[in-house]
Amino acid sequence: MSEKAMFGAGCFWGVEAIFRRVPGVTETAVGYAGGHLANPTYRDVCTDHTGHAEVVQVTYDPAEVSYEEMLGVFWDAHDPTQVNRQGPDVGTQYRSVIFFWTPEQEAAARKSKAAVEASGRFRRPIATEIVPAGTFYRAEEYHQRYLEKRGAASCHPDIKGQTSF
Repeated sequence: MSEKAMFGAGCFWGVEAIFRRVPGVTETAVGYAGGHLANPTYRDVCTDHTGHAEVVQVTYDPAEVSYEEMLGVFWDAHDPTQVNRQGPDVGTQYRSVIFFWTPEQEAAARKSKAAVEASGRFRRPIATEIVPAGTFYRAEEYHQRYLEKRGAASCHPDIKGQTSF
C-alpha cells in the first residue's frame, strides 16, 4: 500500500527531480498547495498573491522508504533557512514547507525539524512551515517531469539538491 508526502522546497522542477531518484518513490506530481484560490494556474501562483507554494506530491512505498527518510531528502534538497525564496527564486510560492495529512506525519515532521535545528547544520533558524495538507492542485502538464523532459539534472546547479541515491 502506498502513502503520500507533500513538500515545498523552492522551484518544484528541481525538487521533483530529486524525489524521483529516491528508491521506493513510485510517483511524483508537481502542483500548488496552501493557498486561497481554487484551481490556480502557474501564472496565478507567480503573482505571489494566491498564497500557494510550489509543491511536489510524492507517492511512495513505505516498505521501501519511510516517511522519515523522505523528510531527510527534503532537508537535503534545499536551504530551509531561507524565507520565501530558494536561490534566485523569490516569492511565497518558493517557501520551505512540509504539508502533512496525518497526525503521525505531523509528529514526524516536527521531530525531524527539531533534530535539524538542534544539529547545528545550519547557522540561521529553520524557516520551514509544517501545516495541514489541504487541497493539492496539480500543475499544468508541461511542468510535470519538466527537467527530465529537457535532460537537465537541476534548476540551479549552485543550489543544494545534487544528492545521488
